[in-house]
Amino acid sequence: MTHHALPSTPLDLRDAHLTTGLWGDTWSRTHAVTVPTMRDDLLDADLSGAVENFRVAAGRADGDHVGPPFLDGDLYKWMEAAIATLAHRPDPALEATLDEIIALIGEVQRADGYVHTPTQIQQRLAGTDGTLADRLSFETYNLGHLMTAGCLHHRTTGKTTMLSLAENAAGFLISLVENTPEVIARSAICPSHYMGTVELFRTTGDPRYRQLAHDLIRLRELVPATGLGGDDNQDRIPLTETEAVVGHAVRANYLYAGLADLLLEDDDPELAARLDRLWTDVATSKVYLTGGHGALYDGASPDGFPWQDQITKVHQSYGRPYQLPQTTAHNETCATIGNILWAWRMLLRTGDARFADAIDVAVNNTLLASIGLDGASYFYTNPLRQVRGLPYPLRRAGDTALDPVPAPPPSDERLRQRYLSCFCCPPNIARTLARLPELCWSATPDGLLVHQFAAGTVSTDTSWGRLGIEQHTDYPRDGRVVVVVTDAPDGDASIGVRIPGWATGATLTVVGEDAPAEPGTYARLTRRWQVGDTIELDLPMRVRRLAAHHLVEEATNQVALQRGPVVYCLEHHDLEGGARPAEVLLPRRAAFTERRVTIAGTDVVALDADVLRRPAQDELYADLPDTDPTSVAASFIPYHAWANRGPSEMTVWLPLHW
Repeated sequence: MTHHALPSTPLDLRDAHLTTGLWGDTWSRTHAVTVPTMRDDLLDADLSGAVENFRVAAGRADGDHVGPPFLDGDLYKWMEAAIATLAHRPDPALEATLDEIIALIGEVQRADGYVHTPTQIQQRLAGTDGTLADRLSFETYNLGHLMTAGCLHHRTTGKTTMLSLAENAAGFLISLVENTPEVIARSAICPSHYMGTVELFRTTGDPRYRQLAHDLIRLRELVPATGLGGDDNQDRIPLTETEAVVGHAVRANYLYAGLADLLLEDDDPELAARLDRLWTDVATSKVYLTGGHGALYDGASPDGFPWQDQITKVHQSYGRPYQLPQTTAHNETCATIGNILWAWRMLLRTGDARFADAIDVAVNNTLLASIGLDGASYFYTNPLRQVRGLPYPLRRAGDTALDPVPAPPPSDERLRQRYLSCFCCPPNIARTLARLPELCWSATPDGLLVHQFAAGTVSTDTSWGRLGIEQHTDYPRDGRVVVVVTDAPDGDASIGVRIPGWATGATLTVVGEDAPAEPGTYARLTRRWQVGDTIELDLPMRVRRLAAHHLVEEATNQVALQRGPVVYCLEHHDLEGGARPAEVLLPRRAAFTERRVTIAGTDVVALDADVLRRPAQDELYADLPDTDPTSVAASFIPYHAWANRGPSEMTVWLPLHW
C-alpha cells in the first residue's frame, strides 16, 4: 500500500451551498420538510421504535425491541441528515434534539463500545448475550453509520459527544480484530463500517482507524473457507477472485464503496484494477437507464452453478448480465444510493467524468423519484413500469418487516408512503439530499472541479489564495450553465468543468473565448482569474431516443426517451381519450414539443407528442388485428415526477412503430 495524490478531494460541507433550480429546491425542501417530518416520525413511539428502542435498552421504558435489526442505523442516517442541515442553517431546537439522542445512545453503549438495541434489549429481558451471534443482525452496519454521523457531527458543530461514541464503536471493532477475527469477518453484512472507519481516520488523524479498515477488508477473505459465505453477501469466494458483481445490490454497492474509500487513502493497484472491472460489469450490463440497481426481487446465484448446494437465494439482487425486467424491477432506493457512494469515491480517485455522469443520472432519476414532491413520502422499490390488473402480487414497498406482512395494494395503486416498517431508504434519501452540495464540486491542488450543474456557490483554498465561484443554471430543465468567479487567487488556478458523455455539440466559452468541450471529459481551464470572469457552457438538451442492448429481453424493439440526464416516462394521466400506456406505440419519427408544466408544485419540462394507440393484447396468443393504430396525444414527464398525482399506470419503455 502506498499513499498517493488524488485528482481532487471533497470540500467541507460548509463551503458549498445550493440556491435555486431542481437540486436547490430539493435541498431546501429537505431542510424544511424532509428532516423535520422524519424526526417527528422517529420520535413517535406509537409509529417507530427508532428512538424508543434506545429508551427501552437504557432502562428508561419497558417493552421489547420494535422494528428490523438495522433500525438503529436508520436513526443514525437521519441524524446525519439533520447534522448536514445544521452546516447551513442553525436550528437550536434541532441541535437540542440531536444532543438528547446522542446522550441516550451514550447511555446504551457498552463500555467496550458495542451498541445494538435488539441484542441489548434481549439481554435485559432474558439475560442472554447475543453479541454478533447472527451475521444477519446488522451490528457492524449500524456501527458504521454511527461512525459516519459522529464524524460529520464533530466537523459541523465542533462537539465531541457523538465523535466519542464513534471512536468507542471503532474500539470495539479493533478488539474483535485482535481477539476474535473470525467473528468480525463473518459479520460484515452491508459493510457501512468500512466507510465509517476510513471517515474516522480522516476526521481524527488516528492511524489505528486506517489500519482497522485494512484489517476488516483483509479478514473478509476468511469467510469463503468457512462455508458460511454466499453470493448474497459477496463472500462465497475471495474478493481477489471476484470477477462479477452479484448478490444483494445494497450490500454489493456498500462493499465496493468501502473499498474505493480505502483506495483514496492508500493506493493498491491490484485492488484498484479489480474495482474498475467490477464497476464496468455493473455499468455495462446491470444498471437501469434510470440509475436503478438490484433488478430482482429474488434470484439464485451463482446462476447455473452445477452443484445445487452452492446456489444461494438472493433478495433484491443483481441478476444475470442484461437481466433488467421492468414491471418487476426491484431497484431498492438504498442500492442506488450505494452506487452514488461508490461512484463518488471512484470519481475522487480517478477524476474520470464517467463517474460524475453516473451520479448525474442516478440523482436526477431514481433518487429524486424515490421521494415524493411533497418531501415526506418514499418509495422503497423503483419499477420502470406500473400496470393495472397484474395477475400476481408484488410486495408492497417497505412493509415486508411487518408481521404478518400486509396484503399488497392493487398493482396500479403502489404509491409512496410516509413511514415504512422497513425504514432504511427514507433516512438514506434524506442524508444524501442533505449532502447534495458535496457531490457538485471538489477541490484540486490548484482549484476546483465542477461535477454537477446545480445553481449554487462554492469556494476553496489554493496555493495562491481563495477561489470562489457562483453557478447559475436551471439544469436539468435547461442546458445553459454560467459560472462566475467571485473570489480570485493571486496566481494561476484551474476550474475543471465536466462535459457530460451525452453532450455532443456542447459549446464552452471562457471570458468570451471559445474553449474545447469534448463529451465525457473535464475541460480544464487554467488562468489568472479575475473577479467577474465567466465560463459559459451550453449543453444540447435534445430529446434522445434510446434502444437497449439486444439481450435486454423486456426492452426488445422498444424505445425510451432521455433529455439531458433526465429519463422520461408516460403516465396514463397524460394520454388522450382514456388510453393506457400498454396500448401505446411510439412512432419512429415522432416530433416532440417541450412545455413547462407544474406537478405537485414542482416545475418540470414535459414532452408533448402524437403517439399511436392499438388495442392491448389480452389473450396469451392471438392473431394480429388488421386495423391500423389510431393517433392520440400524449405528454411525457420526467421519471422523477411520476406517482405524484394519485394511482397511475406508468412506463419508461414503449414499443417502437417504424
